[in-house]
Amino acid sequence: MKVRQDAWTEENDLLLAETVLRHVREGSTQLNAFDEVGDKLNRTAAACGFRWNAVVRHNYEKALQLARKQRKQRQRLLGKDQGGKKKILYQPPVPSLRDFENVTTAMENELMEMEPSTEETSIPQETPVEQPSFFPMIEDYQPAEITMSDVISFLQTYDGDSLKIQALQSENERLKLEMRDLKERNKELQHKLDNVQENTNTIQEDYETLMNIMNRARKLAILEEEDRQATTFKMDRNGNLEKIAE
Repeated sequence: MKVRQDAWTEENDLLLAETVLRHVREGSTQLNAFDEVGDKLNRTAAACGFRWNAVVRHNYEKALQLARKQRKQRQRLLGKDQGGKKKILYQPPVPSLRDFENVTTAMENELMEMEPSTEETSIPQETPVEQPSFFPMIEDYQPAEITMSDVISFLQTYDGDSLKIQALQSENERLKLEMRDLKERNKELQHKLDNVQENTNTIQEDYETLMNIMNRARKLAILEEEDRQATTFKMDRNGNLEKIAE
């Protein structure tokens, strides 16, 4: 029957690490290693597994990786069929029938010792212990006297706080009015900006129309000048002009 032990020593941790690494290196399982260490240290396999995963393992990560590599190399050397099987390096001892009888007898003896005896036993009477009082008695309490200077000081402080509150409220109202005026001013400026933009578009359209008219007039003037230079007139006997063919 295993007895729980709370304190782990460095020697126990070292034994646990060496046993786990040996089992991994030789192709066994960590559970089989926990069984072996538990029997040696009189602990349960679950306690050994918890100690390994919670405390010891992070100190032996490199050694654990090396042991796994050595296990793979061992499996390749032994062959695929033999290497893939897990070995059982340690077989926990099976308790015999006599061990169960001894445990049963010990439990019966403990139960017999725990049974209450029939003899009358005198129960010692507990003496009342006076509990200390953490609060003063009500009749001993005397309220502090309030003087006129205390009242004046309180009223002055109250008046000062009231003036500060009123000043803050006035400042808040002023800021609200200023913000409202700024919003209205912003709307007016936006309206003016829209009108300027519209006028700018109108001027741009008029300018483009005027440029088109001027271009057309320039072309007509050039055509008329060409016609004037190409046409020749002469006066006949009656004083009429007639066009001379080129």
